[in-house]
Amino acid sequence: MSDQPIQADLLISGATLITMNAERCVIEDGSLAIAKDRIVAVGKREALEKSVVAKETLDGRRFVMTPGFVDGHIHITGDPLTRGFMRGAPEDSWSDKLQKWVIPIFRAQTAEEERISAQSAALSMIRYGTTCFLEAGTVLQLDAVMDGLAETGIRGRVGEWVEGRAFDPAQDQAKLSADAIAILESEIERYPDDGEARLAAWPVLVGHSTNSDDVWRAAKALADQHGIKVSAHMSPRAGDPAWFLARYNRRPVEHLSDLGVLGDNVALTHLADIDRSELAILAQTGTHAIHCAHAAFQGGFGLSRIGLFPEMIEQGVNVMLGTDGIAADILSSARLMGSVFRDARADQDLFPATTMLELATLNGARGMGMSETIGSLEVGKKADIVLHDTDLPEWGPVFDAVGQLALSASPAGVHSVWIDGVKVLDAGRTTLIDEEKLLADARQAGKAVIARTGLPNRTPWPVI
Repeated sequence: MSDQPIQADLLISGATLITMNAERCVIEDGSLAIAKDRIVAVGKREALEKSVVAKETLDGRRFVMTPGFVDGHIHITGDPLTRGFMRGAPEDSWSDKLQKWVIPIFRAQTAEEERISAQSAALSMIRYGTTCFLEAGTVLQLDAVMDGLAETGIRGRVGEWVEGRAFDPAQDQAKLSADAIAILESEIERYPDDGEARLAAWPVLVGHSTNSDDVWRAAKALADQHGIKVSAHMSPRAGDPAWFLARYNRRPVEHLSDLGVLGDNVALTHLADIDRSELAILAQTGTHAIHCAHAAFQGGFGLSRIGLFPEMIEQGVNVMLGTDGIAADILSSARLMGSVFRDARADQDLFPATTMLELATLNGARGMGMSETIGSLEVGKKADIVLHDTDLPEWGPVFDAVGQLALSASPAGVHSVWIDGVKVLDAGRTTLIDEEKLLADARQAGKAVIARTGLPNRTPWPVI
């Protein structure tokens, strides 16, 4: 063992560390040291103050420290600018709301508006402790979005809008598939994932019934070749299973399995309407599942009645959480998931606080293929770190940092955030972008998008 001191850029001293390491150690009066983009020391304050020489020391005594959270599914364009705009009317079907309202709003954005939207989404995530995300695959102007994201400091994997299935017999299916595959190849070439890049492109498919078999096979082949992952929406409602059963005489996950496009480098979002045979396939293939609690329960997917997420976890399926752009923070998603399934299964011990934090950190890191670099506070991992302020009435005295953070503390209690060793949030304020200008630009851009669609602003009560 070397007697040489550990050189660090920053020592955060005296915090309570929820490490999420293999032993799930919680270190009271603990410290953590950062050098460049990595964690170089973790332990008790007294020991690290003797063994670490830091350029800067931060008093962490009022904070609970965690690794950054992971959002496994978020639409970073479209939603952040128009979240308050009602999509459709009560009499509209889910399909009509999607086709006549949601998709036109997404497609109406300019490159600059998508850039502003992406930055707004990144700011929102960072403010609630999310340091890494997987985009949902509905970005139209990828270059503008990547440029905007780079300024925020966030870590993420982003996919351009890719479909490629002909629903009209007059369409050229071969050309549609070829064009979609060309997009996949181009985005991966332009924004390669070398394992170190904060931002990179992955083949993120819209999913449902929108992608041809050739597009699915190409996406999986690219993921295999480049060591990256495929993600897609699938089976939020009965519509997807009904379509696949009518066309292929098998359910969606069964069809994807028969195509050979499932595996540890594939993650499917929603999966509310799957059966036991599909659950078995997910477990056997190592395919990841992404649960978006707010989308499911606000959207009336019937998940509390038919959802199999507790069984997925029991059978070893890696489940990660996503906000879908509806919620602002992952902790709220975890709490909603836990509450609904505890009630549905009449089991008050289901989804304890420990599982909630695992879903938001370690499971997310695993789903992103980043278990070796993020998800826990350990030496050698990336310095993606969050300080939660306990000097708030919602905390009171800290008896159980894990339980209080997961179950009762305000998600808005995030004080400071580091990504790749760079402080991107300080006392709740972003350090890298002009927050006031961004919010003003976002308000203006959102109004411009809606005006361009020509869609009416429907409010439930009269506005006078």
